[in-house]
Amino acid sequence: MDTTQDMTPPGPQTESRQSVTPDRIHYIRFRKYGQIFSAASRIQNLQTSEPVMVQTDHGLEPCIITGPGPQPEGEQGKNLRASFTIARRTNREETGKFDRLLEREKEAFDICNRQIEKRQLQMKLVSVERFFNGSKIIFYFTAENRIDFRELVKDLVQEFRTRVEMRQIGVRHETKMIGGLGCCGRELCCSSYIKVFAPVSIKMAKAQNLPLNPAKISGICNRLLCCLTYEYKTYHEIRKNMPKPGKMITLNGQTTKVLGNDVLQETITVIDPNDHESRLQLTRAEWGQAVQEEPKKISPKPKKKRHPKPPKKRKKEKAKSSNPATQQP
Repeated sequence: MDTTQDMTPPGPQTESRQSVTPDRIHYIRFRKYGQIFSAASRIQNLQTSEPVMVQTDHGLEPCIITGPGPQPEGEQGKNLRASFTIARRTNREETGKFDRLLEREKEAFDICNRQIEKRQLQMKLVSVERFFNGSKIIFYFTAENRIDFRELVKDLVQEFRTRVEMRQIGVRHETKMIGGLGCCGRELCCSSYIKVFAPVSIKMAKAQNLPLNPAKISGICNRLLCCLTYEYKTYHEIRKNMPKPGKMITLNGQTTKVLGNDVLQETITVIDPNDHESRLQLTRAEWGQAVQEEPKKISPKPKKKRHPKPPKKRKKEKAKSSNPATQQP
């Protein structure tokens, strides 16, 4: 049994570590609502929804083809890489075993939940993954603190008679495994194709002039939207060449102050420092000819020389004690 507790991202346990140069690429899923991966194959006439066997790190695993992927043609096709290799089609026995595998994962989920309630553990079970060859079962869960699940693992090993691993995940990975629809109406990016979560900050929302309302820039997981990273680099590159708000620019001999900019339209809004009601919108061709005034450098004031203070004189020792018992005759 495996009682290791870590915060490793769940990322499918069936994912291969080596990229494969494909002859033909297909998109596959290991579970009905699981993440989509690419697989290389030399088998002809593979159809959508057809079950196949894929080579993984721990052996063959069944999966379902969801559709054709990009095909390697010409020079660009040489750079295409697939995460898995399709070994062959499944036979009738493997197809039946694959269907039963999904049912056994549901049974394992219910059994583990009952054991969690029995032992009153402060944890939430999210998903169960069972290897096709039956060598291992992985239980994914969330918890606010570290959980001592050693007794729980003993109960599960006694129940399933195989290796058991408990893996703690975060809220982002929980949403990735459960799936759902985003605010855009499409399937969640994390559950469909994102493999590694990129760091997201509120700075990205500010750079794209988005409202800083948590309800509008947060996802189902109550974290910042992953899609904030998609266009941040483009916004950053365009804004880097535009005059920043607050700067003074000179156009046709008139000095104006930059009030704001629109990155998508590549326009800026300027005002007359003496007349704040007159606003003017400049296109890229117009503000590109403007001259930005460099801020005046204020020379620091010279520091006054401080003369060292004379050392303090030590106080004279006090007179001897006037106590008659200590005075000499």
